[in-house]
Amino acid sequence: MQLLSHDLGIDLGTANVLIYVDGKGVVVREPSVVAVDKNTGKIIQVGSAARNMLGRTPGNVVAMHPIKDGVISDHEMTVQMLRELFKEAAKTSLFTPKPRVVISVPSGVTEVEERTVINAAIEAGARRVYLIEEPLAAGMGAGLDLRSPKGHMVVNIGCGTTDVAVLSLNGVAVSSSIKVAGGTFDEAIGRYVRRKHGVVIGQATAEDVKIQIGSVYPRSENVSYTVKGRDAKSGVPREATLYSDDIYDVLRRPARQIAEEVLSVLEMTSPELVSDISENGITLTGGGSQLWGMDKLLMDATGIMCTLADDADSCVAYGCGKSLAWINHMQEGPINIAKKRIMRG
Repeated sequence: MQLLSHDLGIDLGTANVLIYVDGKGVVVREPSVVAVDKNTGKIIQVGSAARNMLGRTPGNVVAMHPIKDGVISDHEMTVQMLRELFKEAAKTSLFTPKPRVVISVPSGVTEVEERTVINAAIEAGARRVYLIEEPLAAGMGAGLDLRSPKGHMVVNIGCGTTDVAVLSLNGVAVSSSIKVAGGTFDEAIGRYVRRKHGVVIGQATAEDVKIQIGSVYPRSENVSYTVKGRDAKSGVPREATLYSDDIYDVLRRPARQIAEEVLSVLEMTSPELVSDISENGITLTGGGSQLWGMDKLLMDATGIMCTLADDADSCVAYGCGKSLAWINHMQEGPINIAKKRIMRG
């Protein structure tokens, strides 16, 4: 029967969609961007090809992110994007019935948002849909042993949301989600460059700055990076030289919000689990956790050892993939995270 199984684990992220095929690993890794013809409503491109069109499209073509802050903001576009990506994933296996899929959702998701994700996946061609909380998937993907009653803390910093959770006995003991993440840092850099240098830069350029010279902890040397953009007043092309010390000042505030969220989750956690966490340390996952100094900042704030997971970008997808092993025991449909959170509280 295994031959006929075509189960997928999906990390439906604000910035990227990763699809894990049972027995194959992560086979699709595409930006969650769709390029659409405004006149006909037809999709022209999906993924990297569409991302390259962001800010460069002619009047009739619009490139957009159908997922915002970790949840679906444009249902129809998400369905079409998933349909294309399912086809791409299906190319890797010979026999392709409609797949069963496990999809990750942020801890702060509402029941309505859960249903939107399920409906989008079914309309895109899934046979059955199972949901998993993002930090739980991230912890599994990072290789933590979650079967024991010992507590582990995962901080998953994506593009749209940061999820903080305490995990134990294959479940979530305490969790919280805030809409401060990788995208927040990019926006802060864009605003700073416009305000300080009078240069307008695109999202991709702001992200480059973050990767090259961004930090949330003081660096020993002040490195520079030159960006090209548009003069805010005259509209002509212009360059600006940025320094890591200035970017640190810009990113410090949103990074503090993440640190405060981690502290508030620790405050809600039982003393036994906190003592486990102080022993096991905090695991950082997600693309945003790779920002220079994030581990040091959180270690300073909590006094607990922080470790960046291997392949932090893909942890959620690997966790969704691992959970396929017990898909037959998972609950289909909405798991009502919001209600569970109130009961835990």
